[in-house]
Amino acid sequence: YAMLRGLSTGEYNPKGVPSALIGKPVPEFDLPPLEGADRPGLASADLRSLPRPVLVNFYASWCVPCLIEHPQLMKLAREGVPVMGVAYKDKPADALGFIRKHGNPYQRIGVDAPGRAAIDWGLYGVPETYLIDKQGIIRWRYAGPITEDTVVAELRPLLQRFA
Repeated sequence: YAMLRGLSTGEYNPKGVPSALIGKPVPEFDLPPLEGADRPGLASADLRSLPRPVLVNFYASWCVPCLIEHPQLMKLAREGVPVMGVAYKDKPADALGFIRKHGNPYQRIGVDAPGRAAIDWGLYGVPETYLIDKQGIIRWRYAGPITEDTVVAELRPLLQRFA
């Protein structure tokens, strides 16, 4: 029942770690771009009044689970799902090397080297992904690597619901 209720409300969290931000606007932040990535940085203003829902993915080059989920992010981006990245507590050269080696699914990449924005988002670790609706409201949070099963069972229904 909890899963069905969660799918209808966008609040279901399979990791059992609640986010106080579900149903609330994205926190205020303004992150510089990842130098060399040829993408703009990311700020809260970029996540308001959107044409469609977007994903915000916190990642790091040193994060093994980030590597596991990366093919799913690439696939979602190829399908037209806007994916925004936040390079979390990473050296810019390493964060850039990660996307150069494995592909860049991100339309924007903000650098959160000190991890201050992550604190405001309530980040527990990387990877962590949020679904932001067209009005800039956080509708879903997933802690851990997104798998194909996660995309099918949770993310796709939410993307359709908030389209």
